[in-house]
Order: sequence, then structure tokens, then C-alpha cells
Amino acid sequence: MLDTNIAIVTIIVMAGNIVKKRGLTYLLGVCVPCAKQNAAKIRVKQSDFDAHLLMYFNKYEFIYADDPEKRCKTGDTVLIQSLPKKLTRLITHKVVDVIYPLGDITDPITGKKVVAGKYRENIEKDAELYGNLESMYRYEKAPKRGITEGKRDFTDKETYMKYSDDPKDYDPYAVNPS
Repeated sequence: MLDTNIAIVTIIVMAGNIVKKRGLTYLLGVCVPCAKQNAAKIRVKQSDFDAHLLMYFNKYEFIYADDPEKRCKTGDTVLIQSLPKKLTRLITHKVVDVIYPLGDITDPITGKKVVAGKYRENIEKDAELYGNLESMYRYEKAPKRGITEGKRDFTDKETYMKYSDDPKDYDPYAVNPS
């Protein structure tokens, strides 16, 4: 019995001297417009449990991640990793990889491309079965994302926060903070 008490006391004394180490965590989120240079603003969805209703509700947290190569664009699903030390007051994570570019969703289990809950292969087989239409969208002929930069897609331009809501002052590069 004496040996056990000594062991408990030594663990308690040693625990007081241990510095808490925080492990690196990975999060999955969606990139939203950001005015910071070399950084991306990521919206991470978390489930918040309500003990009274016994239900989970969506709660969103915005995290700034270091992205010097500008790999992620608005709408991309990205994987971010926490940094061992903050780069700035806001930047606490770094972009590891772009998992899904906007509009190009891949099923993680089969590796097949998906459109609105159906595989692209099945859509093409259905089209062959019922007859191809001229107006049918051809995914294999479609250009990669970024072909409309400067015309319809302004994700490559520098954005800034717009605090006035004047309809006469239209600027596609402004981000409304509300």
C-alpha cells in the first residue's frame, strides 16, 4: 500500500511540471473571400450539441490560413493544418491541400466524378439510352476552372471590405462584411 501512495504522489508532482503540448490538428473547410494578403479565410462547420433539445446544430467558425502560393480560390473545399506557432494575430493555420475545387466534386470512396448526387458515367449512359441532346453539357470538353478570370470570375483580383451599401457605387471586387 505504501508503494502505491508514493507512486501517486510522484505522478501528481510531475504533472505540475509538465508543459501542455498542443498537437497539430487538421480541419476541412470552404474558402470564402478574404482581403488579407497571402492568406485565405476558411469557413469551418462544426456541430454544436444542444442538451435541452438533444440535437446538433451547425455552427460556423472562420479561420485565417497561410496561403502564399494562392492555391485555394473562393468556394474550394480545402484541408488546413494548425501551425505550432501563430504567424500573426489572425493567421493560425496553413493550407495543406485543395480537396475539391468548386464545382468539381469527386466521390471519396469510388473516385468517380459526381453531379447532383449522380455519377457522371451514369448520366452519360442514360443520355445514350434515351438519346443524346445537342444542349447536353459535355464535361470532357469543358475548360478547366479559371478560363473566365477577369470576365465573370473575379477570384484572382484583390478584394477589399465595403462598408457602405450604396447601389450607385457598384464594385465587383468589394466584399460586404455583413
